[in-house]
Amino acid sequence: MEEYGTEKKSYMKVISYIKKQIRIGELSIGGKLPAERELSEILGISRNSVREAIRTLDNMGVISSQQGAGNFLTGNFENNLVESLSMMFLLNQIDYRQVSELRRALEMEALMLAIDNVTEEEIQSMVKIISQLETDTEDNNVVLDKKMHYNIALASKNTLIINILQALSEILDKFIVDLRREILSQEDSRKILMEAHNGMLESLITRDKNLAYESINKHFSIIDEKIKENDLTMMKRKPNE
Repeated sequence: MEEYGTEKKSYMKVISYIKKQIRIGELSIGGKLPAERELSEILGISRNSVREAIRTLDNMGVISSQQGAGNFLTGNFENNLVESLSMMFLLNQIDYRQVSELRRALEMEALMLAIDNVTEEEIQSMVKIISQLETDTEDNNVVLDKKMHYNIALASKNTLIINILQALSEILDKFIVDLRREILSQEDSRKILMEAHNGMLESLITRDKNLAYESINKHFSIIDEKIKENDLTMMKRKPNE
């Protein structure tokens, strides 16, 4: 059995190999890695070390291991980000207020970028979502609310913003099970959120960044108010999983 230090060094060899293959153009998203035995021979390390490195890279979202097919480069880092944030939440290193503050900043920037980059097709898609939000059921409104914000993030064309906001949304789903539903179920808060959503959409249509700024702040003002009203112990409870 290899010593810990050797295992760590072997792991880094696999990482370095993948980086090199990407740099020289031999490996790209969707590309298949050499088999474990081949990697072991190329790098001069044990198959156990290769296997451990592959398992770690799979957990990180760098690759996807498909039984019987091999290992493929995916670059899906969202899952790793979700798990890291989840652990921070469980250890009380972050709380919902901090998550909300980060969301506000990122959603503000996403909307500003979306104003510059959004397509007519994307705008029409969001028009449909807003129309459904005004008439659909309470449970489906939670889904539609998430969809609206995700579509704005997509329209920003900024991969980092899209991935981080999606990870933050996953954190909300794990730890703040009832908050979205509570906000959308109360007439006063639902009305303010609808005004904010309509303002966001209007800012995209008219390319009005002042309206975008006002609408995002209106949206998060109601969320901040609900955070203060709710028992903080509920904000930090563990997921049911």
